[in-house]
Order: sequence, then structure tokens, then C-alpha cells
Amino acid sequence: MTQRAIAYWVIPPEQDAEFVAAMEEVLDVYARPYEAAHPVLCMDEQPIQLIKETRTPRPGTLTQPPRVDYEYERAGTASLFLFTEPLVGWREVTARPQRTKADWAKEVARLLEGRYAQCPVVTLVSDNLNTHTKGAFYEVFEPERARNLVRRIKFCQTPKHGSWLNIAENELSTLTRQCLAHRRFGDMETLRTEISAWSSSVNSKQRGVDWQMKVDDARTKLKSIYPKIKL
Repeated sequence: MTQRAIAYWVIPPEQDAEFVAAMEEVLDVYARPYEAAHPVLCMDEQPIQLIKETRTPRPGTLTQPPRVDYEYERAGTASLFLFTEPLVGWREVTARPQRTKADWAKEVARLLEGRYAQCPVVTLVSDNLNTHTKGAFYEVFEPERARNLVRRIKFCQTPKHGSWLNIAENELSTLTRQCLAHRRFGDMETLRTEISAWSSSVNSKQRGVDWQMKVDDARTKLKSIYPKIKL
């Protein structure tokens, strides 16, 4: 008997009140109209393997595609941090050697004190990871600065096994297809140059995100997730 290939998927839970509560909170956030003083920002992370060529690649020709050697050299890893503001069609990707609490806090602080310095509050949608915590800021910054940052963030975390609700995950998928797939990056500098160029190119087109699913849609189409009320 031939065994069929296994398809890997995010299987939603059944009758999970905590999942439902977190999901509906995210959907309510996405349904909000644009507000410059209180923007909605989504973020996600992705590891990437740095790989050096051991032989000089050959460029493509009219009859031959570009060719690289099978042999390569591992050059460590990097972590991508992608932030996107869906309603204005803006995204930015940075790369760091690690993805610790400190790295996450520094990236968020850089935006709050830079691009969003004039915004009293920013809603931050992110995955439910143990590195995405208020305490992370206190591990990196002095208490006063940490508190000033934390009080300006309204955290909104996607439920576990519900990362599909994070718009930044979709942006990372696009980045992978358009910039990272079938390419080798041997050092951090080259990687940063390429992802920055991708961000600038996509931002120049000002493509916003029109999120279609609303709370009412979820209650109709995802009934199996909602608990059965016992009277």
C-alpha cells in the first residue's frame, strides 16, 4: 500500500473558550478604523540560516538559469523581526543574531521612540510567545524608560495555534517568497541589505491589508471552536 503524504496544517481547537476570547479580541482590533494617534502594529519573527558559497555562482544566460554549487558552508543563523502597520501599507524587516526577550524589546522600543514617537498609544498584535512580555523591557532598560514604553503599548496576542490571525505572519510569507526563497545569504550585512530593499520596494506601492473576517463571520464559520453553552 502506498502511503499518502502528510499535510501539515494549523488545526484549530474545538470548543476552546480561551482561543475564542483571544481571537475575537484580535478581530475587533482589525475592525477598528484608522487612527493616526493610536495605530495598529503587527509583528512576527522568523529564523533564517546564513549560508556561504564555497564556489563562485555562475550567472544565468539566455539559455541557462543561474547555477550554484551543491556544496555550501554554514555561517550561523539570524532572526528576522517584521513589523507592519496594515491600514497604511507599511512594513519593515530587521535582522538580529538572536531572538531573545532583549532583542524583541529593543526592536519594539526602536519603533516607539522613532516612527511612533508622537503616538500616545500603539496597539501591538503579536504571537503568544514567552519573549513578548512587559518584563522584557525592564531587562533591557532603566525602570523609568521601561515604564514609559510599556504604558504606551496595548498588547493584543493571538491565541496559541492561532498565528494565522497575525497579519505580520502573512507579510513574512510574502517576504520569503519574494526575497529569501532559493537564495543564500552568507553574512548579516548582505541579509540586511536585501530585506531592507524588499521593504522599500513593497512600501513604495503602498499596499494596505483589507482584512475580511469579522467577529460575526467567525461565529458563523468557526462554530466548532465556540464552547457549547450549558443551560
